[in-house]
Amino acid sequence: METIKCRSIPTHKSKLAKTFQKVINLKTATKIASNNGIGICMLTSQNKFDQEHDLNKPYKPHDAKDKKKAVLYALAAKLFAGITAIKAAYAELQMAQNPYSSEAIQSADQAVVEELKSISQLKRSFFKNDLDHLSPQVTVMLAEIQEQQSMMKTYEITIKKLESEKKAKDLEASSLKKKLAESNLYNKSLEKTLNASGPLSMFDQVQFLNLNPTHFVQFLHSALRSMRAFVKIMVREMEFARWDIQAAANAIEPDLTFSNPTHCRFAFESFVSKTLFEGFNQPNFMLSNETHHYQNYFNKFKNLKSTNLRHYLTQNPTSSFSRFTRGKYLQLVHAKMECSLFGNLNQRKLVNSGGFPESAFFTAFLEMARRVWCLNLLAFSFGEDVSVFQVSKNSRFSEVYMESVTHESLLDDNDDGVEGDLRVGFTVVPGFKIGKTVVQSQVYLSPVSSPVSS
Repeated sequence: METIKCRSIPTHKSKLAKTFQKVINLKTATKIASNNGIGICMLTSQNKFDQEHDLNKPYKPHDAKDKKKAVLYALAAKLFAGITAIKAAYAELQMAQNPYSSEAIQSADQAVVEELKSISQLKRSFFKNDLDHLSPQVTVMLAEIQEQQSMMKTYEITIKKLESEKKAKDLEASSLKKKLAESNLYNKSLEKTLNASGPLSMFDQVQFLNLNPTHFVQFLHSALRSMRAFVKIMVREMEFARWDIQAAANAIEPDLTFSNPTHCRFAFESFVSKTLFEGFNQPNFMLSNETHHYQNYFNKFKNLKSTNLRHYLTQNPTSSFSRFTRGKYLQLVHAKMECSLFGNLNQRKLVNSGGFPESAFFTAFLEMARRVWCLNLLAFSFGEDVSVFQVSKNSRFSEVYMESVTHESLLDDNDDGVEGDLRVGFTVVPGFKIGKTVVQSQVYLSPVSSPVSS
């Protein structure tokens, strides 16, 4: 006869399954032969108290001791089950805070209170040694079932929390994608703005022999377009950083009322041009002691205007132009300003260490710096003395030396018997003198009214 081998029971049961198995195994089946020879399964208690004693008979001393241990074990199981239930209720209470649900909060709060009352009752029973009402087998089973239910509730709450966090992350990712799309559009607009400065290829046909002041004026306008493009980018960054543009303009030019809110940009153009043109009356902005024949300045002008800037700066990190670029950027963009606009000082640190940032902001600055440097080379290509002049504040307007940046008909007299007296509010772009040739300065005018004398 073949022997049938029983399959081993898998050991990876869940804790809940083990609990029920433990309860079922508290009693084992015993086979008793009946009169008709058929085996009958009878459940007999596996508890040693039931095996050795009749329940109606009094316990012996060692039986009482074992029962006390079983009761204490049941007490501990019930206590731990209550703590797990409190943890689950507390987790549910936290979950109900966001989004806020008053009903869920009250339900979770009530569950916590009930479990605390139950634990408090256990504490009183323990100190009073009144634990006879606890049935060890039933209490342990119910405690483990309660613990499993509480753990399942905690897991469900955790799942809901993770799903909520996932939803929040999805919304954040969507928001970042939107910002990325906006940044791409912004970068495209910056490219258009930079291209608006005009190409420098138009000066490729200029030869040294036919060089004249008109070429200087033309290149000056090209440099100023680049400067205004940079100022436009800078003001836009200020607006993104929630700057008060009016207050910033007033800090540059105090005690001045702009006739139009959009005229604030002229204050920033004034600040940028004043910084960049400082030292313009000297060759190479006084950054080099070398003196060249004026044709050499023109050759340098032709080379630098058409070269790849980043390649040139990388290959010539100690050149006068490289030092000019670094010095003017650090002078123009203050550390506090950069931190406010970009949230860090990464660009400043890179410039200080000899590098050149790849940002659109610095790229616009770099192109502006190139054109101002080339303008200086072009000015000294004439072999004449070069000087720069600014108009003092409150000076009378002169069409010979000045040009109004607003291009408005401010020269007309006002009505109502009041004659408009135009005064210079501030110089936006300085004027230049190359030999005997004068290039007008650009000024912002503000009318000063005075009664007409009778």
